[in-house]
Order: sequence, then structure tokens, then C-alpha cells
Amino acid sequence: MGEFRDGTTRVLITTDVWARGLDVQQVSLLYIHRIGRSGRFGRKGVAINFVKSDDIKISRDIEQYYSTQIDEMPMNVVDLI
Repeated sequence: MGEFRDGTTRVLITTDVWARGLDVQQVSLLYIHRIGRSGRFGRKGVAINFVKSDDIKISRDIEQYYSTQIDEMPMNVVDLI
């Protein structure tokens, strides 16, 4: 965890239970397997959701409900950071 916080390690894989208490300032790309908090309050970043074709309508409903737009991820993830 220390290496992740100081930037030596760029990838952290953890369970959702252990991740609940994490708050790392320099996180700019995040993948959450399960719905939950991610310790990013007040900071910009990217959340990635994997959506099957069966779920596209639900995704659009979420966009409409929250008055937001969920953009398709570009092939080059570096463009997001």
C-alpha cells in the first residue's frame, strides 16, 4: 500500500471489503467490481463500467435519471487520464 501511495506501484488490486477505507489522492483511473464507495470524494477521475448489450437500456435510463452522459471508453485508456 505504501508503494501505491507514493507512486512506485501504479496498480492496486484489492477486495471491495479492504478497499472501503482507502483514500489515495493521486488515483485517476478506477475500476470497481461491486457497487460501493471508493475513497475519491471531491476529486476528479474515471470510473469504468462493463456493460453488456442487454444492459444498454438500463445504462441510458441511469443517464436520464441523473441528467448526465456516460461516454463510451476510448480504445486508448491513457486518453482518459
